[in-house]
Amino acid sequence: MDYMLLGAKKKLINTLREKGITDERVLAAFDKIDRHLFIDSFLWDKAYEDTALHIYCDQTISQPSTVAFQTMLLQLKPGEKVLEIGTGSGFQAAILGAMGVRVFSVERQLELFSRAKDILNKINDRIILRFGDGFQGFEKYAPYDKIIVTCGAPEIPDALLRQLKPGGIMVIPVGIDSQVMKRITKIDDNNYQEEEFGNFNFVPMLEAKVISKNRKF
Repeated sequence: MDYMLLGAKKKLINTLREKGITDERVLAAFDKIDRHLFIDSFLWDKAYEDTALHIYCDQTISQPSTVAFQTMLLQLKPGEKVLEIGTGSGFQAAILGAMGVRVFSVERQLELFSRAKDILNKINDRIILRFGDGFQGFEKYAPYDKIIVTCGAPEIPDALLRQLKPGGIMVIPVGIDSQVMKRITKIDDNNYQEEEFGNFNFVPMLEAKVISKNRKF
């Protein structure tokens, strides 16, 4: 890795600490994974800045502090099964994989899916990707210990709640123009605990389906 990029990565990790990322395993994953590999080379000078960057299909690679914050909220344990909705560049999936969990990720845009698959296969070929509708989750490998949604959902999809284990956690930004970061803990099939962690701005989750209201928070 280029010396200047390495220095920029170390600076970013210090920035994440300053912004309240206290989980050392999350910080270690950021040290292990090279963010510049997930963006075009003409953006490499910005790769380790704490900012979102444009990728393909009018999407973005999320701000590193947002990736770290969502990951920290998941309270991951090695060996857990984690579903990601919105593969995008593949960076978040790589961070999860570096933390020793089993990653399953869904992307609905074919170009992003193909590019992420090429990159992730070189980094961690155990990450399983699916091209499809994130609102429907990834039923084949359900249930999951944790679910992370990396795009703005208008509401919490029932399919994702069904695919979460009792006692499992979902981290999801919910809202239309801007989103509230929510952590949903599944108590049982009909009851959930909801926590809120501030406002964020994500690209929208696409192809929304009808979402049932028959659940209790």
